[in-house]
Amino acid sequence: MSAVADAISWACIVAGGLFCIIGGVGLVRMPSFFTRMHAASLIDTLGAGLILLGLVIQAGFTLVAVKLAMIGVLLLFASPTATHALAKAALARGVDPLDTGGESSKR
Repeated sequence: MSAVADAISWACIVAGGLFCIIGGVGLVRMPSFFTRMHAASLIDTLGAGLILLGLVIQAGFTLVAVKLAMIGVLLLFASPTATHALAKAALARGVDPLDTGGESSKR
């Protein structure tokens, strides 16, 4: 593998890991259910996608790359679908999307 492909691969893997960490921090720090769900779904999907892209570059043109691409496609369809279902369930349960959970909402 060339040094350029190796560097791009590792840059994608590291960036994906950083996005996953940022998503985890956002999950802890966001004030309400819907903002937490937003942080978890979008940022972690991007992080996992970048990690998979880095692994595909590492694998080269092999069957492993095809399997990783299939996992990526599954992730891109399953994560937004699960997030949408979770949001609809929360709305049906009566969770207020405008509630920040902070002191200003208890007036």
